[in-house]
Amino acid sequence: MLGVFLIAYFLNNATPAYRKELANSILQADSKWIIVSLILGIGSHLSRAYRWNFLLKPIAHKTPLSTNFMAVMIGYLANLGIPRSGEVLRAITLRTYEKIPFEKAFGTIVSERVIDLLMLILVTAIASLLQTEYILTFLEDSNSNPLITLALACILILSGYIGLRILQRSSHPMIIKIRNFGLGLWEGMRSIITMQQKWAFLFHTFAIWSLYILMFYVIKFAIPELQDASLGVILVAFVVGSFSMSTTNGGIGILPFPIVVGAVFVFFGFEKSNGEAFGWILWGSQTAINIVLGALSFILLPIMNKTSNQK
Repeated sequence: MLGVFLIAYFLNNATPAYRKELANSILQADSKWIIVSLILGIGSHLSRAYRWNFLLKPIAHKTPLSTNFMAVMIGYLANLGIPRSGEVLRAITLRTYEKIPFEKAFGTIVSERVIDLLMLILVTAIASLLQTEYILTFLEDSNSNPLITLALACILILSGYIGLRILQRSSHPMIIKIRNFGLGLWEGMRSIITMQQKWAFLFHTFAIWSLYILMFYVIKFAIPELQDASLGVILVAFVVGSFSMSTTNGGIGILPFPIVVGAVFVFFGFEKSNGEAFGWILWGSQTAINIVLGALSFILLPIMNKTSNQK
């Protein structure tokens, strides 16, 4: 609700002339590049769904690509309401339809997210080399530091492991349940170490993030005034947008995706209306496809699972 209020606030405080200019920039965008961006986005989701099995295999599970894909899309849909709830729902989906213990499935998702955080740090480093001043200013103003986030994740993982060791000898029923849950979670997380197809996992990891960047990049061709934007500018917009998406429910919050991405283009000398049009088109199209595919997955997954069980 806060995110919706902030978006309404930004738009209501804009002048009628600016709102008209922004609307014209969006309506006059070349739709074929928006479609290309959507295809690239769906490709990244498919690659993520396929990559998931590399983590599930070491814990003696392999699920159909269709199930993985629909679980991923259901997760993205959930994240639009409550940030990071999608990861929990993905694990619940596999437990429900593939009988994979929740803690093990969730452990693989934690490992996946740690790798994605490392990739975001890598892209941020590349963007910083190309546009150092802006990236450092943004991270400082938004109190965002991916290295601190990574360090906290490592501390939490280590603390959990030490906690399990301390509780290992307890015979209390509740402690046993907690310990078994933690051991299952740890088994899922360490699958990234024990998996055999590490090169394939890395290939899909780079494919996912390359597709993310490409779906950003091609949107500039939809808006003629932004076609001169360099790769460095796009990477900065990508990094800023990624922090907005990861810290809010689907990019709508204190740092609304369309607004902060538009601010990047303004910083580099482009018109505000064109920059925000870029943000609205990218956010709107990807959010719409996540809603559609997520809703369809909610409907189709139980139907497909029931049909499969009857065979």
